[in-house]
Amino acid sequence: MTVPQPCNVLMLYPLFSAESFWSFGESCKLMGVKRPAAPLGLITVAAMLPESWTVRLIDCNTGPLADEDLAWADVVFTGGMMPQQADTLRLIELCRAAGKPVVVGGPDATSSPHIYERADFRVLGEAESVIAEFIAAWDGGARSGVFTAPKFQADVTTTPVPRFDLLKFEDYLYLGVQYSRGCPFTCEFCDIIELYGRVPRTKTNVQMLAELDRLYAMGYRGHLDFVDDNFIGNKKSLRLFLPQLAEWQRAHGYPFELSTEASVNLADDPELLDLMGAANFFGIFVGIESPDPATLVAMRKKQNTRRNIAESIHKIYAAGMLVTAGFIVGFDNEKVSMAEAMIDFIEEAAIPVSMVGLLYALPNTQLTRRLEREGRLHPGHDLAPTIGADQCTSGINFDPVRPLRDILMDYKTVLERIYSPAAYANRVDRLMTLLDRSKQRHELAEGDIRARVGAMETVHRVVTAIPEARGPLWQTFMNCAKRDTSSARIAVQMIAAYAHLGPFSRKVIEAIDGRLAALDDEAVVPAATIEATAARHLA
Repeated sequence: MTVPQPCNVLMLYPLFSAESFWSFGESCKLMGVKRPAAPLGLITVAAMLPESWTVRLIDCNTGPLADEDLAWADVVFTGGMMPQQADTLRLIELCRAAGKPVVVGGPDATSSPHIYERADFRVLGEAESVIAEFIAAWDGGARSGVFTAPKFQADVTTTPVPRFDLLKFEDYLYLGVQYSRGCPFTCEFCDIIELYGRVPRTKTNVQMLAELDRLYAMGYRGHLDFVDDNFIGNKKSLRLFLPQLAEWQRAHGYPFELSTEASVNLADDPELLDLMGAANFFGIFVGIESPDPATLVAMRKKQNTRRNIAESIHKIYAAGMLVTAGFIVGFDNEKVSMAEAMIDFIEEAAIPVSMVGLLYALPNTQLTRRLEREGRLHPGHDLAPTIGADQCTSGINFDPVRPLRDILMDYKTVLERIYSPAAYANRVDRLMTLLDRSKQRHELAEGDIRARVGAMETVHRVVTAIPEARGPLWQTFMNCAKRDTSSARIAVQMIAAYAHLGPFSRKVIEAIDGRLAALDDEAVVPAATIEATAARHLA
């Protein structure tokens, strides 16, 4: 067996092309950080490289790429998600101009490899299954190639502890770890099952605790996100892991406050809810998408049907975990003017942070394949918007069943209503009456970055930046402070989120107004044509 030769690897995490609901730019400024989340994928790949290879990481979202960094590198690794596509392509050209071989990977390259043909190497799929092949080729003198992992076969029990040492913890609002990959459901619009399969694979308990040990030993304290696409996808393994996670947290003085993503059927499992509460989970992202059962069935999100979704959300609140949720406007089966139903649901469920976007046909999904068969998919659907646009403003990259004007008007109405200062503040206030934090650790760990700025100062900064929110947000904060300090702390986090969500929603509304104005300049499609289209696609 040959020993790999020394190699200088420069890992570049590309810029996100636009501010998005997920960027929380203003909220990060409040906390004195640069980005919400660190690049977990690259530092996991870094841990798979030979020990004789030296790795540097530059997150282009938090710091500059200098000429000397490129000059130092023997090879450059880059890649990411679709919103990073434009900058990934820029970095590839930069490396080519500097004569540096560049390796591209990640979910967007895996879904749309043809877009990345200018890269010297493409490593497609899950790295665990194919990185050894790339390393052998590189050591053998190859300076180009395509390495494709077999689908859904990576053994995550062999995944090493990520190279957390490559990160500057102070740049991020929170760090991430991954327990599982894959999701058992079949949502038509989702690319997770195409990338990672429908049989969730989990790391061992020993692996996960080793990752926590590493972060703890490095001094990290604070918010830690399990980035799993569905944390409860493999409940059998999870029931064995959570008690050990809770015991680890107790033994170490609860250094981490945890969040994750899970399907709404978590609410059906009181045991899992209790176990997650005991492990100090405080937040869950749930994909709700639509309050309409017919739309949910059509998009194959049946796990959200046969239930009162608002009641399910309240059960999660009763276990001490707040819910942030995703909603999508633009499905074929939507009722005429669905805006009121979505607004009413968000208010009834009391979900302050509701990520509402326009439907975007992602590359390599069931939805995209169906739209292509129906001749409705727009050319260049897999090319990401490059300037100032994200899913919120550039969605509906296909010919919809409903008139596009109606979809955009509904979307605009939802954003205007749910992100008015009074509506947002009222949802925070109501959430705090439903949230039972008796199972969770109330205090932040010493060293948690979120403790840098006091509660009163945070609220003051937000209402100074957004004067029209002053009355509602101060009233909500005071209401929560009177109830209990734990409630007030969570409320302050929600108020800090509004520093981003309030202004960002208004930017999206302005962009939607621009699209509506452009539609006004186009020829009007006769109603009979619209009705015929709808009948054909919904038959």
